[in-house]
Amino acid sequence: MIASLTGTVVALGLDHVVVETGGVGLYVPCPPRVLADLRIGGTAQLHTALVVREDSLTLYGFSSAEERELFEVLLGVSGIGPRLAIAMLAVLTPDEVRSAVAGDDVATLTRVPGIGRKGAQRLVLELKDRLPAAVSSTGVSSVPGAALPAGPWTEQVSAALRSLGWGARDAAAALEAVAPAATEMIAEQGEPDVAALLRTALRSLDRP
Repeated sequence: MIASLTGTVVALGLDHVVVETGGVGLYVPCPPRVLADLRIGGTAQLHTALVVREDSLTLYGFSSAEERELFEVLLGVSGIGPRLAIAMLAVLTPDEVRSAVAGDDVATLTRVPGIGRKGAQRLVLELKDRLPAAVSSTGVSSVPGAALPAGPWTEQVSAALRSLGWGARDAAAALEAVAPAATEMIAEQGEPDVAALLRTALRSLDRP
């Protein structure tokens, strides 16, 4: 997997950028908000996902690992291909997608060109247990009643739990369970020990 790309922007299109690195120019489709921040002659630093098809290898670029991960999750939904996944990221932020899925907000998902009501309902059904709860810019979960200390640890622990097979609801419950320990760690050392929090989260999920 090619996880990232850094190089010089040599061309910009409506839906792609050409990045030169090591003497090779790579054609990289990107969401519009990514392209808006790039300039010809400037440096592009992109998080990337490689999509392999029988007749092509296409590298897609994103401004953050969060966007790339959502793109990859969307590709696992029946009827969603790279073009529609990019369209979704062009209209909605990752947090908006997660909030819409968690809240069964079909109307928000139908704002994406190419996604009708039935398609939005399928998205909600298939993504319900595959996306974590939305996290605000302060790092606090948007799930009502949750009060998590700020920091990237929430997404890191949640992503680790999901990779181990736990659903979004279980991950959210585990984050709440380890919140006191995270708060204490932040107070004592400035940042939490993510590995230790993950172990604690797994123990809380193993309880009957």
